[in-house]
Amino acid sequence: MLVMRRRAGEGLLIGDIEIEILDIGPTRVKLGIVAPSNLAIIRKEVILTRSENLTAARSTAPEVINWLSRKLGPQLSKDNRQAVDASMQDHWNSGTQKQ
Repeated sequence: MLVMRRRAGEGLLIGDIEIEILDIGPTRVKLGIVAPSNLAIIRKEVILTRSENLTAARSTAPEVINWLSRKLGPQLSKDNRQAVDASMQDHWNSGTQKQ
């Protein structure tokens, strides 16, 4: 990992990508990024959260999700609860057909 010190108004280049330090606060740094439009710029924590959510969704048994949806039932509207139940039933049926 390359570590650099920069002040507000200074920047650096990584290939075609320009990163400028716009503002420095006590707990945050505001960056400006100029990059080609075909390059996606995504915050690291967004990628990590998405990955964790996908892992959790894959590892959760349908019975647990069904139980949880019933526990939260009074908090869900009737339409939402029916949609959750139907979705879980579809998931459950597709899982039993594969076995």
